[in-house]
Amino acid sequence: MANDYYQTLGVSKTASADEIKKAYRKLAVKYHPDKNPGDKSAEEKFKQVSEAYDVLSDPKKRKQYDQFGSDYFRAGGPSAGGAGGAYGGAGGGFRDPYDIFSQVFGGAYGSGGGANAEMFENLFSGGSSRRGRRASAQGGRNGADLQYKLEISFDEAVHGTDKRVRLAKYDICAACSGTGSQPGYAKTPCPQCGGSGSISASNGLFMQEQPCPACHGTGFKITHPCKSCSGTGRVKVDKEIMIHIPPGVDNGSKLRIAREGEAGTNGGAPGNLYVIIAVRPDDLFQREGTNTICELPIDLNTAVMGGIVQVPTVNGLAKMRIPEGTQNGTTLRLKGKGIPALKGGTRGDHLVKVMVETPANLSKQQKDLLKYYNDSLTPQNNPLKTAFEQKIKRRFPG
Repeated sequence: MANDYYQTLGVSKTASADEIKKAYRKLAVKYHPDKNPGDKSAEEKFKQVSEAYDVLSDPKKRKQYDQFGSDYFRAGGPSAGGAGGAYGGAGGGFRDPYDIFSQVFGGAYGSGGGANAEMFENLFSGGSSRRGRRASAQGGRNGADLQYKLEISFDEAVHGTDKRVRLAKYDICAACSGTGSQPGYAKTPCPQCGGSGSISASNGLFMQEQPCPACHGTGFKITHPCKSCSGTGRVKVDKEIMIHIPPGVDNGSKLRIAREGEAGTNGGAPGNLYVIIAVRPDDLFQREGTNTICELPIDLNTAVMGGIVQVPTVNGLAKMRIPEGTQNGTTLRLKGKGIPALKGGTRGDHLVKVMVETPANLSKQQKDLLKYYNDSLTPQNNPLKTAFEQKIKRRFPG
């Protein structure tokens, strides 16, 4: 089935070269396999976007596409006696989408580094993508990501803290510095791939580099494996790591500690450590977003007469005015006395739910006084009760 390259990139048929490039950059980053690990659908979209851009970014190919459609390129371009396909080389086929990506983003997959490489790494949150793909091309295997569940108190979640944890994980072998060879012995280049670690192969649409089967993609052979790590370049260790908990984390928050996962092999990038926060329940406070909530028992006199009371907050005691005639269950608010936003911004509020306590264990004298007080009340003193009684009378007359 023919592909509509313009539709794939989301541009019109009259789009300029800059518009086409801008659309490709946006979609390539969105669907890049390094940003969507294990997502076959995203990987296929990445290939389709790359194919479309490779044609539409070339004025000559774009003109041919406008005239003949995508099937023209899939069939190898000009037929018998032609130039061997739209992308050069016998048998046609499309360029490797990663080569296209590298070219557009300034060589981030290459060896240039610098500002372009830094920009590329920022696109993928942490910079492991460039190093990881180069290591994979040379047979390196990236280290596994690790997860660690860390329990902290409510106060630590609010104010932040530093925690030391111990992890059992694979780390770089100190004896061989991760090379896998005994000290004094060098690695020998693989004769089949010439030390590149990869060979070219076609998957039908693209020419792609694959790990060399002779050296398993390493590009070399180890003649004298390190005795400490058996040639893997890494060993199991028990490592202590300091974890910074920023103020405002919540139960279930996930913190990413870059490069503190398990070490890779053959130059592969280390994995990341993901810390899952578990916040212990607090005996005073609850939380809703950045707001804190507490219940405040007050006596009947304060509820009736009003007054100034002290309430607990996450930053200590604070004074709060109880309005005259406060009802049970009323929620009062202290602005800016809640939890700081995790990524900056306005601090939450402290919500105080008033619980009017009904007196218990009264003496006879107290009961008599209370009865005298109650007998002195008028409907205006109990507006809620009065309004409710009127509704009852209307619903059930007589």
